[in-house]
Amino acid sequence: MMELWLTRAGSHGEFEQKFLDEGRIYLTWDELGEDLSKLDNRHALLELLEQTYPNEKLKRLQNHSSQIWPFVQTMKPGDWVVLPSKKQPVVYVGKITGDYVHNPKGPDPYFHWRSVEWFGQEIPRPHFGQDLLYSFGAFMTICRIRRNNALLRIQAMYKAGWKAENTNSAIQRTGQPLNHDADDVSGDDSYDFNLADLAKQQVVSLIEQKFKGHELTRLVGAVLKAHGYTIWQSPEGADGGADILASNGMIGFGNQTICVEVKSGTGTVDRPTVDKLLGAMSKFNADHGLFVAWGGFKQNVQKDMASSFFRLRLWSQDDLLEELFSVYDKLDGDCRGRLMFEPLIGTRSMCAMRAN
Repeated sequence: MMELWLTRAGSHGEFEQKFLDEGRIYLTWDELGEDLSKLDNRHALLELLEQTYPNEKLKRLQNHSSQIWPFVQTMKPGDWVVLPSKKQPVVYVGKITGDYVHNPKGPDPYFHWRSVEWFGQEIPRPHFGQDLLYSFGAFMTICRIRRNNALLRIQAMYKAGWKAENTNSAIQRTGQPLNHDADDVSGDDSYDFNLADLAKQQVVSLIEQKFKGHELTRLVGAVLKAHGYTIWQSPEGADGGADILASNGMIGFGNQTICVEVKSGTGTVDRPTVDKLLGAMSKFNADHGLFVAWGGFKQNVQKDMASSFFRLRLWSQDDLLEELFSVYDKLDGDCRGRLMFEPLIGTRSMCAMRAN
């Protein structure tokens, strides 16, 4: 039977580009260089982990073995895999095309991999049902997702060209109501949730409700004002190449001038669109540019724009949230009133998101 797997590319997405560029998923446990296919059972794997990581607690090693063993022994060609991005508000979907491979030469930690065809590229997170997003928030590097007919629903999204899932249609296909509770994750065992990720999803949903379309430009402007900038904001409609112009110093006559473009859609922004901001910077005599893309950027855009690092900044959803949290207490009363983070998710969750 075909299965659906969740995999992650590092706690901060540090291996993500490698997974995508090479068409592979890796086990990214450091120093684990032995051929795991030669182990007879999970107990033997646990013993190996105890030898490799002698200072780790047994419960943590048991958790690791419950993720590593399926990668080696249970996954099979034809299974589907989802990779939620840590760098962009998108999800990648692929199909496993090969058996477990061990490469003793590594380099560390790339000793173990499976080949994957990534046929679902940069799918916006909001296109998935909330219960699926809860499943994607499992606090695991590798796990199997089975509840609420997750695989069938993602296959239906694929056939529909990755359009946003219609929850009512999903109910009709399954014949059962969908579970939107935070325990909607499955696998070989019961897994914990990344509470910071769940809290972040709540904040993202709130911003998408309260700051739709051009309103997101207002929020970005409020963040810049909280940082001490004087701004000019374009009215809704054609912006002439800039949504916001910002400058520091007395009444905005400082030395730092910024031309800002804001995209509130869920789609990823490509290189030509970013290049237009560089042109607008010349038009408005701005020294610096800031491109805010709520839906993130296409692959390699960040890398391609490295030559403009000292002139241009690219903010995806996470970057905007980080800046928003850092100046939350300094925001104007209207923005704070519309956000109201504390009652929604609690101070502890906000601190966790900032640390994450």
